[in-house]
Amino acid sequence: MRVAGRAAALAAILCACARTPSARTTSLQDGTFAMGTALELTLYGDDAAALARARDAIFAEAHRLDALLSNWRDDSDVSRLNRSAGGEAQDVDPVVAELLEESARYTRATRGSFDVTVGPLVALWTRAGEVDALPAPQEIELARARVGAQRIRIGPGASVALPDGMAIDVGGIAKGFALDRVLPILRDLGIRDALLNFGQSSTLALGAPPDSPAGWRLLARAPEGGFAGVLTLRDQALSVSGSLGQWTEIQGRRYGHVIDPRSGLPLQQRREALVIAPDATLAEALSKALLVLGEKEGIEVVAAQRGCEGLLLGEGGLDVETPGWAQATRYQRIGGTH
Repeated sequence: MRVAGRAAALAAILCACARTPSARTTSLQDGTFAMGTALELTLYGDDAAALARARDAIFAEAHRLDALLSNWRDDSDVSRLNRSAGGEAQDVDPVVAELLEESARYTRATRGSFDVTVGPLVALWTRAGEVDALPAPQEIELARARVGAQRIRIGPGASVALPDGMAIDVGGIAKGFALDRVLPILRDLGIRDALLNFGQSSTLALGAPPDSPAGWRLLARAPEGGFAGVLTLRDQALSVSGSLGQWTEIQGRRYGHVIDPRSGLPLQQRREALVIAPDATLAEALSKALLVLGEKEGIEVVAAQRGCEGLLLGEGGLDVETPGWAQATRYQRIGGTH
């Protein structure tokens, strides 16, 4: 088995092209480790103390959410829920119930291509990588039958019950959810210009840096290397998902970490999906859906959501976008990269 980490594959997908702030503006750049990756921020304002308070509050909230949502911590709410599957409802933090409710709505909006109950399939393909043997069709079907966000039961007082065999995995949406949760911190402190980048895959762009009033300029990496283009964001969220950003090699073939919940099979074609949305949680769900559904149905699903646009890049020159992508992002292609 060979596993390639997401950080190495996605490290250069996004790169802020910010420059030196003006003399009248204070800036703060910092980062922390949360949810298994780096959360980096760039803040601009006139009050250095307010910037520092915002940074501290943002990092604290990111760590709090990590403790609630992580599959790698035995004491997290998500881990407790997974252990209790088939048993009594568990009381969870209200934000966990909120995330699961949002995720179920996004499962419906994405025609089942995004689903946080994909945990049984993730576990199945992880084991397949460890033993270097493909799972049998009946094993895939059994795991797939345990997937279905519509079967999560959320009761009053933030109690949650999972059916027997179900397992929650919020890795495909938690970073975006965290960015949305910290947005009020910036607003309460009067910070209007900020770039928050979580794991190089989920980005929140507010306002603009001092010398670029149009917005934050970001580089988008092409799936096969090099850069695909430059986009400019202002008061928008962006999610970037790669089908082989993390992959497992089984019997000499690469299988990506993104799994189609409907078929139970991991993606194998090298693709990158970029989606902008009014909020980062929705952007995350839609970028996974665009990867799974592909250039026709995926584009339709993204375009159907108000304020959302997407771009899908892939091998062999695949380059498709929603009708409003170029205008919404001021996208400029870089020739000869895809």
